[in-house]
Amino acid sequence: MKTWQTKDQLIELLVSLVGHGSITGSHAEIAQAEYLKRMLMQKPYFEKNPGHVKLHPLEDGRRLLTALVKGNDTSETVILLSHFDVVGVEDYGSLKSLAFRPKELTKQMKYIRERFPKDVQADIDSGDWLFGRGTMDMKAGITLHLSMLEKAMNGEFKGNLLLLSVPDEEVNSQGMMTALPVLDQLKQDEGLTYNACLNGEPIFSKYPGDSHYYTYTGSIGKVLPGFYCYGKESHVGEPFAGISPNLMVSFLSQEIELNEAFIEKAGDEVAPPPVSLMQRDLKEEYSVQTPHTAVAMYNILYLKQTLQEINDKLLKGAQKAADNIASYVQQKAYYFGSMAEDFMVPDFQVNVIMYEDLYNEAVKRYGTEEVIRRQNLIVNKRDQGDRDFSTVLVQELADMCKDLAPMIVVFYSPPFYPAVSSFDDPYIQDVMKHVKTFTQSNFQLDLTVAEFFTGLSDLSFVGPVASESHLQQLTANLPLQNNGFSFPEDAMKQLTMPVLNIGPLGKDPHQWTERLELTYSFEYLPSILTEAIHRLFEKE
Repeated sequence: MKTWQTKDQLIELLVSLVGHGSITGSHAEIAQAEYLKRMLMQKPYFEKNPGHVKLHPLEDGRRLLTALVKGNDTSETVILLSHFDVVGVEDYGSLKSLAFRPKELTKQMKYIRERFPKDVQADIDSGDWLFGRGTMDMKAGITLHLSMLEKAMNGEFKGNLLLLSVPDEEVNSQGMMTALPVLDQLKQDEGLTYNACLNGEPIFSKYPGDSHYYTYTGSIGKVLPGFYCYGKESHVGEPFAGISPNLMVSFLSQEIELNEAFIEKAGDEVAPPPVSLMQRDLKEEYSVQTPHTAVAMYNILYLKQTLQEINDKLLKGAQKAADNIASYVQQKAYYFGSMAEDFMVPDFQVNVIMYEDLYNEAVKRYGTEEVIRRQNLIVNKRDQGDRDFSTVLVQELADMCKDLAPMIVVFYSPPFYPAVSSFDDPYIQDVMKHVKTFTQSNFQLDLTVAEFFTGLSDLSFVGPVASESHLQQLTANLPLQNNGFSFPEDAMKQLTMPVLNIGPLGKDPHQWTERLELTYSFEYLPSILTEAIHRLFEKE
């Protein structure tokens, strides 16, 4: 029977996992979970204990996997967390057919090495890197966790190991949110005590050329605010008879994109400023009527700020944009008026309003039943993703209160990742100190303990929150709340546990040069992870 302990065995296991092109939302994502279960069911431990490996359904038919290996009569349990979905492969271009065939792709890279920057060429020449979608993010992590699970089957650890591998991490984290009640049920049914959750996300460099080997004691947070700009349509021959939402979002972009007010530093960690993930008008066909609505969404990463602080900054930016829009239009109108007789310079202001306040205004005007009725009609006809559907719900309310236009409506859309940290937890500090000493002594490598994993991870749903925030600030302004999306705040509080991330070394996640380094990842790291798990079971 194949085992998963040597470097060559781990490479073969990784190649087989990558071979399932489990792009989020694809049939292969479903097949990946089934493949993991089939592999595990071939192990003698699970042949004897088939009920310990299970597939659990998401509402949309996808499934997550749990596999429990019990130690000697103890409740102490370490969760090994991973995700098996990957991002798409369109960026591979002519090499797309090789994206999920790491050995063939790596070989092909040698023939086209001159196309790449010098650092990529160096890795190709070294022969110690394996290219392919998912090699780094994060099927190498799953590979290592399967190796640890096999060690547990052979009696290596005195506690229980629970492998949890989920879909949908790359989009909405529905896999992890579905896993929360599953974890709670397993805790009750099997009498488990969750010591910690150990993730296997890869090392993320902080800057080009960064050579540090990182471990992490938490995960960065993310919110996705949207700005719905409701202007006023006009004929192109009468531009001052309306206000263009495209003009509105352009001023908004200047105030939010890369705004230094959002840059946050905690210790040595720095959260970058916002970047735009969506900006477009909502006009569906061409005509000489100007559009009257547009939307923009921004990625906000945070460490220890509260949601209230973030929201205040968003409102401040939107209000400054609103003031600048009115000033700019009036300035241009005055100039036009100096040349056109009988032209009246428009007098207007742009209103800035939170989604919650817009909803309450609609209720005030039309009544709760009518607002809910209209929203239900939209929900029943839904054929959009979460981001676009959030915009549709805002648009319905804005249409009901169109006399408030021109206006900017601030709202939130999934996904939301709370910032979590166990950096100050003495238990995790002890584990990290032990792991650093072990790695230095055995491999002459210095590990750097970072407080936050900056690539976003599902640890956000089980770790201790880094700042005390009132989620009501976000959920009250989340159009999808109670309209097809529910944030599992209660389940998260019930399952909060210490978290850490010790993962393989790779480069260029979500790029066509994604690759995994093999010596640290598959020679050193198995021993490092083994030591970490042993130490996690020495909790006093």
